[in-house]
Amino acid sequence: MEAAKEGRDLEALMALAQKGDSAAYARLLKAVVPELRRYARAKWIGTIDPEDLVQDVLLSLHSVRHTYDPSRPFMPWLGAIFRRRLVDLQRRHIRKDRNEVVTDTLPETFSEDETNWLEKGAGDPELLRRAIASLPAGQRRAVELLKLQELSLKEASEKTGMSISALKVAVHRGMNALKQTLRA
Repeated sequence: MEAAKEGRDLEALMALAQKGDSAAYARLLKAVVPELRRYARAKWIGTIDPEDLVQDVLLSLHSVRHTYDPSRPFMPWLGAIFRRRLVDLQRRHIRKDRNEVVTDTLPETFSEDETNWLEKGAGDPELLRRAIASLPAGQRRAVELLKLQELSLKEASEKTGMSISALKVAVHRGMNALKQTLRA
């Protein structure tokens, strides 16, 4: 008898929620969430957290609440939503697993050595310091502020008095000069 009374309570809460009673809607959600969690843990097959299924069902409930017929039982209606969301989520999970390839080593972005010149190791910090010091003053300042101190273009512009476009040009030229120097 308790389940029948609870079912009538849920039907009444849903009917009130459809009429705009947000307190009734909140009570309805509070009452159904534990049941949805229990169903999700019992029915879920997969590696995704069952809570994702519960959230998916709640979103669906919210978006289709206007379709509920108050003269019909609430829990079977909610159960139908649950089953559909379960099937949809499991299909997505299976489709993703079917197309996903798990590997221990990721392929290189570029296969040519020239494009991976930084991958050869940390390099010689003293050589890099000397290379930066050999740059013209404007390029050196732009590289130091934008690349080493990681300031934004706006911050570097305010600090140096150079325009943003002049900083872009200086850092571009400075980086190209450093690449040439470090490759030699």
